[in-house]
Amino acid sequence: MTIYYVNSATGSDRNGGTDQKSAFATLSKVESLGLKPGDSVLLAKGSVFNEQFDIKHSGTETAPIKIGSYGTGAAPVIHSGGDGIHSLYASNIVIENLKISNTGGAAIYGGDVTNWTVRNVEIAKSGMSQDAGAFTFRNSKNVTIEDSKISDVKGDGFWIEKVAGVKLLNNTVTSANGSTADAMQVNDSSNILIKGNHLDQTHADSPKGVIVLVRATDAVVEDNVLTGGGFGISALAGKTVAIRDNDISGYHGYSWSFAVGLGDQGSARDYDISGNHIHDGAWGVAVSGATGSNYSLTNIKVHDNVFDDLTQAALKVDRPASGSFTNNTIETGVKATSISPAIIDAHTFSVSNNHTVANVETTLASTETKAAATTEPAVDSAVVAVHDNLKILTDADAARHGNLLENDSSDNDTLVLRRFGDETVGKHGLTVTGEYGVIHVDQEGNYAYTLDDTKLPDHGDHNGYVSESFSYGTDDGTSHHGDANTLTVFIHADGVLS
Repeated sequence: MTIYYVNSATGSDRNGGTDQKSAFATLSKVESLGLKPGDSVLLAKGSVFNEQFDIKHSGTETAPIKIGSYGTGAAPVIHSGGDGIHSLYASNIVIENLKISNTGGAAIYGGDVTNWTVRNVEIAKSGMSQDAGAFTFRNSKNVTIEDSKISDVKGDGFWIEKVAGVKLLNNTVTSANGSTADAMQVNDSSNILIKGNHLDQTHADSPKGVIVLVRATDAVVEDNVLTGGGFGISALAGKTVAIRDNDISGYHGYSWSFAVGLGDQGSARDYDISGNHIHDGAWGVAVSGATGSNYSLTNIKVHDNVFDDLTQAALKVDRPASGSFTNNTIETGVKATSISPAIIDAHTFSVSNNHTVANVETTLASTETKAAATTEPAVDSAVVAVHDNLKILTDADAARHGNLLENDSSDNDTLVLRRFGDETVGKHGLTVTGEYGVIHVDQEGNYAYTLDDTKLPDHGDHNGYVSESFSYGTDDGTSHHGDANTLTVFIHADGVLS
């Protein structure tokens, strides 16, 4: 298990490469080595490599070959007229902590590869000489891409084709450009998890959309934020597909634009579309298909979603289909359904128990409060917080690394939750645990303190009140940050403390 060092500024290919002071200079030198399982290739931070890096050898599951970085400063950069990193048939590879930009082809291309993990890789301006996916994997098994950023690329942000075992986790795509570009496209693949990604096609010049799933099998798309594009999720065909708890908005441009659409390129079976917030677009969920198509659309369940600010109906069904539209929340002014008369007469797609509300934001806040109540002890009316309010300040500058929870200097009676990274509080809010209870904060900064009276000490030692110290940690994927503050909670003695 050897570590090889490569430094474009101070290295030499005449060096041994196994020490930082005797680093190689080029990636081509590394390619000439017979890398073995457990070997690592570390590129010096601040280095720039103007060449394609070919990975020709395989690791093992317990001893993968790793490509990473060392030193201080900016991540090492790979430029190339071809692909940035290219591999055929290699297995058990880890690539991390690099930047790849200005490539003619894909930033990372893997064909017939197995057990690849890519993490914390930044990609900009790939595919400049052709419409290539920034990440392209074909005919492969077990590919994980996580915590990576893609911006201003030509072609799809992700192009995944015929891959068994796909995990796309906590990535960011901003502007995948080109006439056929989507932020993510996954074709003819199985065992798929797309989770926690932020995908923004608002300013892309692509006429297409955000996520495309074609003939997917066993796919889960959850907890993503999808913005812009001609559509949100086009799950064209597949079986056993769950699309849940996503925020989908800003999809415009066409009379047919939809947040979630299916049935356009094949049969769809066993779809569960639930818990999504769908807003600022045309159609909500479109169960449809190409004119003249005879696809089977079976067991499509659309439930527990929230729809608002749509120019068309929350649900469209214009092809023979079986399924249900239940327990959804629809803001006043949005049409609930548009179902063809023939399907209504066939009684194959049921509609029941949906709710119209005047203000979706109020409903969402209420839902979060109820969700907290189902997981925490009931709030006791005898509990009163000293601070009048808990609010969120969203800073316009870079992320704060500390003082995340503090007293606002302008108002000592206000407890302030400051932004961490690119986010404030997710759509499910934030729960901070103390010694005797929890604080749950919703997206608007409203909070509720929930007492677990089984944890209270005897009354005799505390004179009717308990002072809580709330501590918590945050994790941005590469480092951890913690903070604490004291929230004093008064407890009326009668009936609470013994």
